[in-house]
Amino acid sequence: MTEEIKEIKEIKEVKKDEDWMQKKWRPAMGWMYMVVCTMDMVIFPVAWSILQTVMGQQITQWQPLTLQGAGLFHLAMGAVLGIAAFGRTQEKLAGTATNAPAPSPMVPPPMSAPMSAPMARPMTSHTPSMDLHPDDPPTRNTRND
Repeated sequence: MTEEIKEIKEIKEVKKDEDWMQKKWRPAMGWMYMVVCTMDMVIFPVAWSILQTVMGQQITQWQPLTLQGAGLFHLAMGAVLGIAAFGRTQEKLAGTATNAPAPSPMVPPPMSAPMSAPMARPMTSHTPSMDLHPDDPPTRNTRND
């Protein structure tokens, strides 16, 4: 009986080590997309300009590789990452996620003293002489156009 338990524990440990890709594919896709975008939008354009300068050629603009084909790469990666994030959220809400945090009890925020409403200033018919010139219209254009 104890041998069977040891075998089961060994199988679980091996299985735990084997499924790292299943657990880490979402972050790996995000990191891969970030690296590809950084290389294609930042590093390669700078390197392209430096290379053309060193070679003495006329400098031309870098054409991002990921935008070729109407940016299908970005659309596909957006779909993959968006669906992966949605799926992960559903796993956490359902409680089936492998490393989801335990739900914490909802604690209401501390109650503060009620605030009093601000006092309204009384309307006066008196208009200070500095505000309006007698020739000014009743409203002013403050947009300066």
